[in-house]
Amino acid sequence: MKKFLVSLSLVCLFSISVSAQDYKTHKVEVGETIEAIAKRYMVTPYDIYALNPDAKTSLLPNVVLIIPKSRILDIPVETEVTQLLGYKSHKVKRKETLYSISKKYNITVVDIKKHNNRLYSENLRKGDKINIPNYSNVKVKSILENTIKTYSVQPKEGKWRVAYKFGITVAELEQLNPNMEDPLQLGQKLNVPNIANNEEKIVEEGFSYYTVVQSEGFMSLERKFGLNQSQIENLNPEVQATGLKVGMIIKVPIDINADNEDIPRSILADKINNLTTKNVAIMLPFRLHRVDMDSIRDVKAMLSKEGYLNISLDFHTGVLMAIDSVKQLGISTRLDVYDTKGLTGEVSNIIRTNNFSDYDAVIGPFIGKNFDRAANLLKRDNVPVVSPVSAPSQLYDNVFQTIPPNDLMLKRIVDHVKQDTIPSRILIISDEKSRSVSNALKAELSRAKQIYSRKDEDTEKDAHYILVEDIIEELRDGRNIVFLETNNVGFVSNVTSMLNALNGIDEELEIEREIILMTTKNKAFEGGVNVSNYALANLNFHFPSPNKPYDSDQTNSFVKRYEKQWNTTPNRYATRGFDLMMDLLLRLSVDSDLYEASTNDIETEYVENKFRYSKKMFGGYYNEAIYLMKYEGLYIVEVKE
Repeated sequence: MKKFLVSLSLVCLFSISVSAQDYKTHKVEVGETIEAIAKRYMVTPYDIYALNPDAKTSLLPNVVLIIPKSRILDIPVETEVTQLLGYKSHKVKRKETLYSISKKYNITVVDIKKHNNRLYSENLRKGDKINIPNYSNVKVKSILENTIKTYSVQPKEGKWRVAYKFGITVAELEQLNPNMEDPLQLGQKLNVPNIANNEEKIVEEGFSYYTVVQSEGFMSLERKFGLNQSQIENLNPEVQATGLKVGMIIKVPIDINADNEDIPRSILADKINNLTTKNVAIMLPFRLHRVDMDSIRDVKAMLSKEGYLNISLDFHTGVLMAIDSVKQLGISTRLDVYDTKGLTGEVSNIIRTNNFSDYDAVIGPFIGKNFDRAANLLKRDNVPVVSPVSAPSQLYDNVFQTIPPNDLMLKRIVDHVKQDTIPSRILIISDEKSRSVSNALKAELSRAKQIYSRKDEDTEKDAHYILVEDIIEELRDGRNIVFLETNNVGFVSNVTSMLNALNGIDEELEIEREIILMTTKNKAFEGGVNVSNYALANLNFHFPSPNKPYDSDQTNSFVKRYEKQWNTTPNRYATRGFDLMMDLLLRLSVDSDLYEASTNDIETEYVENKFRYSKKMFGGYYNEAIYLMKYEGLYIVEVKE
């Protein structure tokens, strides 16, 4: 028996010795993540989890991980590593919050909590002494031993198939192979992660494959494919270990239209196959019949007071920029512009006296009732009619609604709240006109408390204000999420000022409130001097939006060209004109018509707007691509989930 045990031990030692030749080890440092480690060694997080299953639940400093080695790439590679240098002690002052402290030291709230574990369960209080981590980013050169290997492209393999097989994204495959041909050629040699042959994933013909896009979570995928999180994880075990990542390719049932080759994100330009001239009409309320072109003074006066004229001109400039942009891709456009004069009768007259049956699409009119008239008249010829800035009252079969419906906007922010794992008190404050929205929120968030604005004692009409005593007892220690639903700017000013004063440390009650303000509709919050942006920033204001402001700190080719051509910065109407026309012309260039090019698996994104259309069972198309925005300081940024 003893001899058997000795022999078994020798076999084990021999096996370990052999195995060690194919792997190396990594000692985890403070602040490191599995994703960062995987990127450093050019493997996937799933590869690390496969060899180190305990890392799924905890990743502690000084733990030694087994990392797959590779067989090429023996040159030094420079990588940036974050190192913890030490701590600075901070004594919490009156009204300070984790957010304000994080901004003061240029770190995240997560960093503070990570090095002060009690803050996960306890609130921050005046006089507390907390550790502030001091990080330093240093560049180190290292030999990445055996982290990648070469692979020969097989028949019918494209980029996404190779990326899926080795558990990486197409972008990561392109980083490993900067000179990679497109399309891939049979037998072409590629650098890929060095994983065992039995760990390579097989592209099964009985399934479709989908690329996860920016800010897409399990709720979004369930709406898109009808698959819940458990079903997605059963089909894609690696998702359970790593979560959903941008660019990740996942397997879905074949009856779902998710062919990966047809899922562009602002890359329709790579799919162009229809270069016929695009015939587009645009109907705008210029109302030029009211302008005396012989009088410069009258023209200037009209421009200064005529809202529709200004909006039409701005939108039109963006449209022209888009037409010029796609011309460089070989797409020619015939654009006819009609002045509706803002009149329903004029819309009917334009359509009656012109042949609209040859148009590939019609944009506008702007005004709701005018758009409904145009859509109704053009549905007999099945001409696509695109609503640019408003929601039509009737979604005919030929209608494309580019502004997402209100119920989807509400669902977008409600889903965000439901995904939040931090316990919180939820209040819904609204006026009488927004009672239906308040009730819809209550139906989704059953534990929420509803509060309504006060009424005038004499007239019983909505007075659009509340008092501190209406909400003070409802706001608790810790996190409070407050929805404010109204179209009244004065009510917004009243409530935001009050919430801002109640946010933070309450010395009398010895509690600290964290109030996060949210809404399903943002128009009343854009009230200029009546609504304090400082208050909105302090309340970490969240709202769903069909668009997001472009980052002025980043170079943007459209903005740069627009400023050069028109000597001014594009406003949101000019940008929307550009985005909408770009999307329309590119969709018309990748398929036979707009209907065929607007399936739910195509999502595009441009300067400020994104588009993903769904079709009603008995009706037209509506855009379901929605941003979730928030105030971060005095900047409005997209919420990343």
